[in-house]
Amino acid sequence: MEAQSGARIEPRDHEPRRGVSHVTKWIAGASPQRWARMYGGLYVINIVFGFFAIGYLPAMLVVSGNAAATAQNIQAHELLYRLGLVAHIIVVLTNIPMTLIFYELLKVVNRKLALLDVFFGLVATAIEGANLLNQFTPLILLGGGHALSAFTPEQVQALASLSLDSQAMSYTIQQIFYAGDLLTAGYLVFRSTFVPRAVGVGLWIGALCYLIYSFADILAPGFAAHLVPYIQVPSGLAECSLCLWFLVMGVNVSRWERQASQASEFDQSVSGRAAVE
Repeated sequence: MEAQSGARIEPRDHEPRRGVSHVTKWIAGASPQRWARMYGGLYVINIVFGFFAIGYLPAMLVVSGNAAATAQNIQAHELLYRLGLVAHIIVVLTNIPMTLIFYELLKVVNRKLALLDVFFGLVATAIEGANLLNQFTPLILLGGGHALSAFTPEQVQALASLSLDSQAMSYTIQQIFYAGDLLTAGYLVFRSTFVPRAVGVGLWIGALCYLIYSFADILAPGFAAHLVPYIQVPSGLAECSLCLWFLVMGVNVSRWERQASQASEFDQSVSGRAAVE
């Protein structure tokens, strides 16, 4: 009847869903304190699952220089190994919203450097995500199959161990990009007025430790092995300090808003000059 009277019926597909609308409004209206607490909460998840997948599990299952023992450990604790893979996937997933939230919080300090931090973080995350395939490879190899019947058990074990070695080197490369992320983040935190400068300095120190170990592992693996675990301590403390500060203390909202206002005024003045020219 409405169509015959000439009334136009708008397609319902163009109407925003109520749930999506509420989520969008909630995100758009999120305060810097809420962003900080979300970042800290995600970081806790990232650290806990990362420690299990990258720290605890390899130390428990991988026997350096013994491919047979490593293969036997993986086969004997296959479910635990798969749980480590799931934990690592969660780490990669949390990296993405953490990168976005950090940009939202620190872009008021320097938008271009905050964007550079996003690029460093996403490239490091992409490398880490692609590297997960190397962690799946031992399960495929040790699971057998017709394609592997031409290899002896010792050869299959060696191939599985080789994939883990490749995974370790890929992780070393990823840490170089992650160090760039920490260096940029440390500068932004140091220049901010709403997070203690000591946190930024800690991120710089952590980034340098990542760089020293990564390049040492590439150039002199024997020397790099002697640096572990000592060189990992400053990096861990730096990341934990950033995580806990945002989770517990958040940011100084009044200072964040003042810096956001200054950044907005600067952007407007730049746009005005560009328009005149």
